[in-house]
Amino acid sequence: MKVLIVLHHRFDLWNAPAWFAERLRKEFPRIEVVHLSNYDGVEEQIGDAEICVAWSLRPQQFSQAKKLRWIHSPAAAVHQLMFPDLVNSDVVITNAREVHGPVVAEHVIALIFALAKKIPQAVRLQQRRVWGQQQIWEGPPRPREVSGATLGLIGFGSIGREVARRAVALGIRVIVLREHPEHGGAGVAAVLGPGQLDELLSQADYVVLAAPVTPQTRGLITAARLAKMKQDSYLINVGRGPLVDEAALVSALKENRIAGAALDVFSEEPLPAESPLWDLENLLITPHTAGLTEKLWGRHYALFSENLRRYLGHEPLLGLVDKQRGY
Repeated sequence: MKVLIVLHHRFDLWNAPAWFAERLRKEFPRIEVVHLSNYDGVEEQIGDAEICVAWSLRPQQFSQAKKLRWIHSPAAAVHQLMFPDLVNSDVVITNAREVHGPVVAEHVIALIFALAKKIPQAVRLQQRRVWGQQQIWEGPPRPREVSGATLGLIGFGSIGREVARRAVALGIRVIVLREHPEHGGAGVAAVLGPGQLDELLSQADYVVLAAPVTPQTRGLITAARLAKMKQDSYLINVGRGPLVDEAALVSALKENRIAGAALDVFSEEPLPAESPLWDLENLLITPHTAGLTEKLWGRHYALFSENLRRYLGHEPLLGLVDKQRGY
């Protein structure tokens, strides 16, 4: 049996460290583990691989993978794997949503506090050596408490559940929109279905996007949807950039039709220097850092090695992706 690890990214943390493959070889000595740090040689190696750890595969690479039975993505998002030949095959896909959920949820809470307490404005004033107490108070909107606020959470997967748990603990009222509202949501005030998005937007002080990219969610937040939000509300996106019409968001922020936004993900990454998003004072940008932690690859290893044991024992895998739904 062969495991092929092929992960290459411009950002160092997204690349599997050398010890990952070495530890697998020690723990599973009967398995051949091949670790490629770039895409050179993928075509030669994938033909006899039964398991592949990768962000994505091209359709032509997949067509060469005659023995492939399982793909594991270290990401939460798997839309880049959802091409017809793979979706309609018997190859299973798992992802690392449970690895990223708690870390990204902490980032969401940090963004809520930053927006509520006007931390970005304080930083800008500090850089100018301005004692900006009056300016920060005058707003609008003014600094506020998060306890008693309403959070509208779009998506209730591994990230959404962790955000809700932390928000409820802070006294925030959480309303959730999910594909199957009949599944409920522990501890939240209300669970809405996809047809009730406008209702959520009109109630929320903070709208948090934590949904996967699917045909139904791509371009979910349009100009019309932004118009449903309260003027003193904030939009936070830690899902994926394509969930938001960025041009419409720029217009809404420039015209102060919502109080502000915080984005960790973008339609194009890295965000181009010429993007108008950079110039908006009521936008907080974090450069896709919500999931960063020094514990990342230790957690990845724990998940993948457990799943490898389950695979060898013909047991159900953790983090299984529903290919028809795309997540």
